[in-house]
Amino acid sequence: MTASNWLSAAEASRRLGVKRETLYAYVSRGLVRSTPRGGRTRARLYAREDIERARRRAEDRRDPAAIATHALSHGSPVLESGITLIEGGRLYHRGHDVVELSRTRSVTEVASLLWRGTFDAFPSTRTGRRASVTVARTLPFVARAQALLAAAAARDPLAFDLRAETVVGAGARILDLMVDAADGARATDAPVEERLASGWKVPRRAAGVLRAGIILSADHELNVSAFTARCVASAGGSPYGAVIAGLAALEGIRHGGTTTRVESMLGAMRRERSGQEALAARLREGASLDGFGHPLYPEGDPRAAELLARLADRYPRSAELRFARDVAAAAWSALEQRPTIDFALATLTRVAGLPPRSGLALFAIGRTIGWIGHAIEQYMSGTLIRPRAKYVGPPSPSA
Repeated sequence: MTASNWLSAAEASRRLGVKRETLYAYVSRGLVRSTPRGGRTRARLYAREDIERARRRAEDRRDPAAIATHALSHGSPVLESGITLIEGGRLYHRGHDVVELSRTRSVTEVASLLWRGTFDAFPSTRTGRRASVTVARTLPFVARAQALLAAAAARDPLAFDLRAETVVGAGARILDLMVDAADGARATDAPVEERLASGWKVPRRAAGVLRAGIILSADHELNVSAFTARCVASAGGSPYGAVIAGLAALEGIRHGGTTTRVESMLGAMRRERSGQEALAARLREGASLDGFGHPLYPEGDPRAAELLARLADRYPRSAELRFARDVAAAAWSALEQRPTIDFALATLTRVAGLPPRSGLALFAIGRTIGWIGHAIEQYMSGTLIRPRAKYVGPPSPSA
C-alpha cells in the first residue's frame, strides 16, 4: 500500500465536497474502500481511486452529457436500436414517454408498440397458445419460467421461424407463459394485470398498479439482459431461447435481482420506528442500501417516481408505503440518492400484499416485452454479434 493511493478522511471529504458522515455512508455502501491507518490511532484511510470515481459521479449529475460518455464505455459494443431512448432524465419507447404509456395504454398495446411500432399489432387470437405443460410450483419464479419456456419451445413447430410476424405470435405465447409462471393460473383472455391480481389473490384495485409496474419495466435500452437476449437472437436462437437467456441475466443481483434484495432490505428495516432510524442503523452495520441512485437519471428515476405516486393514489393510508417513503426521504437527505424502479417494485410488493418476490416477476414480465422487441430487431438485421476482446494475458511465444 503506497501513501499516494490513499487519502485521510479530511482529504477524501474535501475531494468529494461532502461531510464526513456522507463519506462514511459511501464506505458502508461499498462505494469507497477504507483501511486502518496503522499505529495506535483508530483513524482510517480511503482509496483515492474510489474517491475519484465518486467525485466523477457527482460531476455527472451536473453534466448529463458526461453520463452518456461513461455509459458508452460500459456498454461496448454499441448496437443501433429504434426501441428505447433515455434522454433528459426521461425514458421513451419509439418516441412515447413511458410514464404516459403506463397511464394510458394496456400491456398488450405497449408490447405491440415495441414489437411492431404501432399499438394495434398484437395478435387478436392466440390459437395453439401452448400445449399443457406441468412444472413444479415449488421452483423459484425464474427457474419455473425458464422450464415452461423450454418445454413450450420444444413443442412449438414455429419456434425457429424467425420472420417478424411469426415472432410476434411467439411473443404473445411467451408473454402468456410468463404470467402463468408468476400466478399459476391458466391463460385467459383477461388483461395481464387482472390475471395476476386474480392469481395472487389481491383486490382488483391493485390491477392498475400492476399494469403500471409491468409497462414501466418493459425496456431500458441495451442493459445486460437485453444485450444477452440480442446475442442469442443474433446467433439464430429462437425467441424462447432469447427470453430464457434474458431471464438468466435479469435474475443476477446486479440487475433485476436487486428488486428482491430491496424487498428483503425493507423487511429488515421495518423493525425500526422510522425510515430515518432504519437508514442510520443500516449504515452503522455496514449493510448495503439497495434501490437508490441511477447513473442515467441524476434527478431521479422517473419510473420509480411514477409507480410510487400511483401507489400513494391507490393506497393513501398504507403504513408500508409511508415507511418506504420515509426511507426514501432519509436516503435523499443523507446520501442525495433517489429511489430506482427496483425500490418502487419492492415497495409495490409490500404495499399491495403480493406474494414474496413478486416484484421480480413483474419486472421479468415487463422486460420480456423488451427482449422480444430486441430479438425482432436483431433477426431483421441479419448480423451476428461478435465483439473482440482486448487481450491482456501473457504474450505469445513469437512475441
